Amino acid sequence: MEQNKKESRLDYKWVVIGLCFLMVFVALGFCSSPKSLFIVPVTEKLGIDRSVYSVTDSCRYVATAIVNVFFGFLVAKFGPKRLIVAGFGSLIISTLLYAFAPNVWVIYLAGVFLGIGLSWTTTTMVGYVVTRWCKENKGTIMGAILASNGVGGALSFQIISPIISSGADGYKTAYLIVAAILASVAVLLLIFFKDSPSRSPLPDPAGEVAKGKKKRGKDWVGISFSEALKKDYFWCILVCIFFSGFILQGIWGVSAAHFGDVGIDPDTVKNIMSFHSLVLAAAKFLTGFLYDRFGLRATSSCCMAVAVVSASLLMVIDSSPLGIALALVYSIVCSFALPLETIMLPIYASDLFGAKSFDKVLGLFVSVNTAGYALGGPVLNLYFDKTGSYAPAFGIAAAIMVGVLVLFQVVVTRAHKVEREIMLAIDATPSPSEDAEIKA
Repeated sequence: MEQNKKESRLDYKWVVIGLCFLMVFVALGFCSSPKSLFIVPVTEKLGIDRSVYSVTDSCRYVATAIVNVFFGFLVAKFGPKRLIVAGFGSLIISTLLYAFAPNVWVIYLAGVFLGIGLSWTTTTMVGYVVTRWCKENKGTIMGAILASNGVGGALSFQIISPIISSGADGYKTAYLIVAAILASVAVLLLIFFKDSPSRSPLPDPAGEVAKGKKKRGKDWVGISFSEALKKDYFWCILVCIFFSGFILQGIWGVSAAHFGDVGIDPDTVKNIMSFHSLVLAAAKFLTGFLYDRFGLRATSSCCMAVAVVSASLLMVIDSSPLGIALALVYSIVCSFALPLETIMLPIYASDLFGAKSFDKVLGLFVSVNTAGYALGGPVLNLYFDKTGSYAPAFGIAAAIMVGVLVLFQVVVTRAHKVEREIMLAIDATPSPSEDAEIKA
């Protein structure tokens, strides 16, 4: 009887994984991916500048950064299921506020609720749940779940774009449909989601790693957080992470509006953005594979290089057949740049600083990246309001990313030099058994 219960419990993990896939599919795919489609109709309806509207993204990212600081305390006190349901409640409130906002202040409040909701329904929560339910293949399962963002985004563009284009108040109808979808998924999670397969405590991956020896990346013991703060390359990588988030989130956030500004018709924009979302899902898997195969320097350098190409392409896109073809190329190459602000953050933390400081370093990396998010959109939209075009700003963005690419080479060189020194010191230290033999 006990064995049957155990097998049932183990099988139920696939239900939980499926629910997580659906959670990210809807939360990011419908609430975050298509946000650029709403810029033009909302700003025209309320008669506000794009830079003023884009502050809602800053409100979102600030809320996300603050809430994530307290994630550990909240999930321990309330459990993941309650936080997830509360997250969906926040997302529904956000969409309703966006739909009926009479002024920009309500839009900013909607951004706060969006940030709170996504904090409890996306990457951080998925990592926590997968750690509790899965003993093996955690990286593969995590990648599959997070890739649902791209699939959900592709579908949402197809559904939302024609609704927005249907009339002056089309964006309101689109938001109401998203709210209904969120409510439906929330009910499923409320009924079928389970907090954990047992009451056993979470494993301590850092502790397990520390017992081993010393490979780079996730198997490297690394240095303490206090030691990391003393390294010049620690502060340099923060600069790289900030500007990566600033540039990539900024240009991606205005890309749909830019396509419309240069004369590309809404249906073509919809299809380009949907295609991009699908490519992004594949890019997350490929980025992880490239890191395992070729290491940190090659993988991140490739992502940064295509970020430069992405920003440069946006400068020359127009409504001609060639311009539309370049927009399609942009949707592909940008997909391979965006992992710099997601999957590469934990890789930076583990590869450059190791397991000893992983949690603290990763938390700081995410916060700095989010700060870049918060500023990127408003700065680009302010530039548009002042000049009437995004194109020159894209050129500046490309130049900044070139600087980031160069600085990153310095970071990797210095970090891996420190790593080699530590590994040599470990090799030179006798193990307890060897020490005993020497004394004997």
